[in-house]
Amino acid sequence: MEHNEKQREPNLYTVDAPDTLLPFLLAHMKGKSRNNVKSLLSRRLVAVDGVPLSRFDTPLLPGQQVSILPSSAPRADALPFPILYEDEHLIVVNKPAKLLSVATDREKTRTAYHMVTDYVKARRVDDRIFVLHRLDRDTSGVLMFARDAQTKELFQARWNEIVTRRGYLAVVEGVPKPAQDTIRSYLVETDTHLSFSGTPGKGAKEAVTSYQILKAGNGYALLDISIETGRKNQIRVHMKEKGCPVAGDKQYGARTNPIGRLCLHANELSFIHPGTGEPVTFKAKMPRDFNRVFR
Repeated sequence: MEHNEKQREPNLYTVDAPDTLLPFLLAHMKGKSRNNVKSLLSRRLVAVDGVPLSRFDTPLLPGQQVSILPSSAPRADALPFPILYEDEHLIVVNKPAKLLSVATDREKTRTAYHMVTDYVKARRVDDRIFVLHRLDRDTSGVLMFARDAQTKELFQARWNEIVTRRGYLAVVEGVPKPAQDTIRSYLVETDTHLSFSGTPGKGAKEAVTSYQILKAGNGYALLDISIETGRKNQIRVHMKEKGCPVAGDKQYGARTNPIGRLCLHANELSFIHPGTGEPVTFKAKMPRDFNRVFR
């Protein structure tokens, strides 16, 4: 009886057999054309178990609920930055520079975490997100949050197994030699929250950064960087100690600030999806400003 009552609610449909999203909607939304349904999907006004989705081939399982959201429902474009991916386990965004990932003693609300929390709670008040990793305030790019505690705990326990690549693009002062290298050191944090390479011992954490030059000119180089460890400021420290600080990074020795921001961008995050077990990669295009440095 409960199943039938839910089925009669307007704009709510319960899945009773395996299917994919577009055929399911076409079969259940009487009077709607294929173009009407595709428009709803492209505008992320179709939700599966409360999560707005846009992929036509999203698989459906018996017991899931498909709902049609009102056009006034919060959408991805309600956020001041792009959503790269969203499902019931994860939400991945392209964080802009000069925005904190999480709150500090001085700033509680103007953070990516707070904004994404507001976004999910506007659709379902008891929804939460969980921090999986962070980007520096002045670093832009791919930032991921968990949608449930189980996913958070899985990443926390097995991060090095699950995450296969954390890629960055950086514009640095000068041209590092050799053109391709891996830097290994032990980072120590000072009382003033600056980091530097020291000797193994109490408080020192191993940091591994690999880089490759993509292009150079005008006294700068564009680097493709991959980190094996996620230590605080490790790319900035390693490039300073290489004699090629990240452009705009006055804190770590940069003399120039060609685009008015730190020239560091998290462009790629690859991992094994906790729900499907399949490898996935999310990318955020290099900021256009980076190219201006080489003109």
